[in-house]
Amino acid sequence: MMKTFSALLASLVLFAFAGSALAETFEVKMLNRGEKGPMVFEPDYLEIQPGDKVVFVPTHKSHNAATIDEMIPEGAEGFKSKINEQFETTFDQVGFYGIKCSPHIGMGMVMMIKVGEATVPETYASIKLPPRAQTRMDALIAQAGQGSAQ
Repeated sequence: MMKTFSALLASLVLFAFAGSALAETFEVKMLNRGEKGPMVFEPDYLEIQPGDKVVFVPTHKSHNAATIDEMIPEGAEGFKSKINEQFETTFDQVGFYGIKCSPHIGMGMVMMIKVGEATVPETYASIKLPPRAQTRMDALIAQAGQGSAQ
């Protein structure tokens, strides 16, 4: 009986921690120049699962990561990291998150993160960003609509 209880207890403990053990961590570099040109996040599109973490790494100086206020799931909390500091956050809520570099959004420095099974809200297409950021975000929204992974 004691053996059975111990086995049951061990199974419950493993089950309780299974979700956090399966969470992944993704790295996003903040660059002055990357594969897609100047002032970019690499990668600029991620598909992750609820509970996954993203680490934003300021590979070059003068960058941060911040949510675009109108481009986060309803009820989700936005964030804004400090300039030149590595920032890690966990995405628990399903949906699409638009991310910008506050100092460089005018130069088009944006990215998109898809968390879980979601579709891009139609309202995202009507959000106005600076012209270069708008061009890049439109491409990311189109990519997300096609279900393309990173």
